[in-house]
Order: sequence, then C-alpha cells, then structure tokens
Amino acid sequence: MLNPSQLDPMGTGMTPDDKRFFKELGRRIAHLRQQAGLSQQAVADRLGIAQQTLAHYEVGRLRLPVSLLPKLAELFGVPADELLGLNGARAGKRGPTPKLQQQIERLHRLPKAKQKLVMEMLEGVLMQHR
Repeated sequence: MLNPSQLDPMGTGMTPDDKRFFKELGRRIAHLRQQAGLSQQAVADRLGIAQQTLAHYEVGRLRLPVSLLPKLAELFGVPADELLGLNGARAGKRGPTPKLQQQIERLHRLPKAKQKLVMEMLEGVLMQHR
C-alpha cells in the first residue's frame, strides 16, 4: 500500500487522477477565456478572486471550488458540463463547434447595449435580402 507522500509528493492533497482532472479543467477554462478575448485579471475580477488564484486554477495547481462552475459557465456562455469535459452536454454533435455557434456565444457575452447594436445591424442586413 502506498503512503500519502508517495501519492502526492507536493502535499497538494490531490491524487494523480485529481491532478489530471484539474489540469484539464484549467486548460478548458484558459481556452474559453482566451476565446472570449478576456485577460486573467478580467475574469478574476468578475469572479471576485485574485488573478494569481485564477492562474493557479488554469494550470491545475489549485482545486477550483465547485461554487465557481456556474459563474464560469455563465461568463463564458457554455454549459457547466462543457467546463467539466462531459461531452454528453452536446449529445449527437461531433467535431468542433460551428463558427456561427461560436459567434453567437461570443455575442451572448457582449454587454447588452452592444448586443442590441449587433442585432440591429444583423436585422438590417437580413431585411435587405428578403
């Protein structure tokens, strides 16, 4: 039987499976943050945490509190299942998210005033092609 120091020589309290999970979760968060064009500081401010704490979450050094999952999902406009890497959230779909869907998700993250402006422009273009 292994003693705890053999499982976790750094003393983080994480098993190898935990470490792998939190590294992958951190990569997904970092990817979504970058895709949204947000800095670590901007996301940390919205979550009410320090930028350095977010940096530790993104590389899997710290366990992300479960209470932050809904906030992150809302911030990035994705289901919490997607943050967790559960592909069942998009059952029936394969491959990368279509570009239009990505743009809609980015539009959803804009401030309401900018969303309205984009929608008005889109409506104008669509009216021209009727």
